[in-house]
Amino acid sequence: MICAVTSPRRSIPDPLKAPIDRSVPALPAVPVQQLTPAALRARFAHPPVWTPEHIDDRFRLDTVQPRAAAVLVPIVMREVGLTVLLTERTAHLSSHAGQVAFPGGRTEPSDASPVATALRETEEEVGLARAHVEVIGQLPQYITGSGFAVTPVVGLVEADHTLAIDANEVAEVFEVPLAFLTDPANHQRRIYEWEDGAQRSFLAMPWRRPDGREHFIWGVTAAMLRNFYRFLSA
Repeated sequence: MICAVTSPRRSIPDPLKAPIDRSVPALPAVPVQQLTPAALRARFAHPPVWTPEHIDDRFRLDTVQPRAAAVLVPIVMREVGLTVLLTERTAHLSSHAGQVAFPGGRTEPSDASPVATALRETEEEVGLARAHVEVIGQLPQYITGSGFAVTPVVGLVEADHTLAIDANEVAEVFEVPLAFLTDPANHQRRIYEWEDGAQRSFLAMPWRRPDGREHFIWGVTAAMLRNFYRFLSA
């Protein structure tokens, strides 16, 4: 999430009220032939030269060293096309309550790598067994405003997996077509302005489900997905 503010550690009370910046130039969608398991494996096996668009919310950090964390970007191999599994955090959590997120969390001393962290945390949060996940690569580390250095681990997930959600952390789990998330026509840059004139810009990818319900994907999750788009379109 690229942001510009005049006051540190200021959170946006309602991101939905932030107007859309329509001056952002249009970019092409990732071709559908690149959105297959084989194509994703090949892309990570032989990555292009590319530059991530978003790498940190460092402006919000104190001077303390960020704590290591990792998330899983779970790409489910559905017959109708690839989807990305996302969670909606419960409303009572002290950090990022109610927001859309990838499963994951902070690194424990017993974790041998970011992959180990991502798989362990995913299993704890949503019950997705690591036996159903084929890790194919990683995206650049992202520094969050809450003080974490997060490594996104990308994995292909078998369609016949089962879930067991930890209701204390996760309100629900849903899937979004990868083609939707890798089409910049569905990416919004929004700008929130406080009464004192301070501003913050952020990315959003609102998703309307077939049943009409909406999920507002924004912030760090949207920034990581934007980087994934840049990686695939490079």
